[in-house]
Amino acid sequence: MTFGRKIMSVFTLAIAIIAFNTFATAQDATTNTDKNSVEKQERKQGRFGREGKEGRGGKHGMRGGRGMGGDRGLMRGLSRLELTDAQKAQVKTIMETNRNANQPFHDEARTLMMKKRDGTITESEQARLGEIKTQMKASSDQTKNSVLAILTPTQLQKLEEMKAERQQKMEERKQRFQERKQERTENPTKTEDN
Repeated sequence: MTFGRKIMSVFTLAIAIIAFNTFATAQDATTNTDKNSVEKQERKQGRFGREGKEGRGGKHGMRGGRGMGGDRGLMRGLSRLELTDAQKAQVKTIMETNRNANQPFHDEARTLMMKKRDGTITESEQARLGEIKTQMKASSDQTKNSVLAILTPTQLQKLEEMKAERQQKMEERKQRFQERKQERTENPTKTEDN
């Protein structure tokens, strides 16, 4: 074999190795993309489709207890009120009754929200979703009023104080945010240097 043929064989071998590596890497990237796509789809389903701790559509409603379905804020406040055992039992009964009564609405809303996310919701389904939200808000208000009715005047006063304190903290955070926002608009180069 001549020197020229040896060099040509080495180049051919190098090109073959590079082509093989490129093909293998592309194949691996496609597999990872498919895997990532499946994981994204599972996360989306977990958001509205699954129950329990895996998804957000669990026992506290679609939005983790805020808004449609759940009174976690109220329950958090009640834990600091030193309820009697009888009051705790009453609250538990009220919450379970509310949860059981609203479960069909939660399930229907979850289905409609999935359709909305996918872009397949009809106008009548959109209207029904609005009705469900209204019904669940009314149910939540009724549950809140039922729970508040079992509190003593001292506990109600303490709850109001906690609410005012929380509101004040929220206003302070809002003020700090506005100050930082204004500072960034007045000194845009300062934030780029940091």
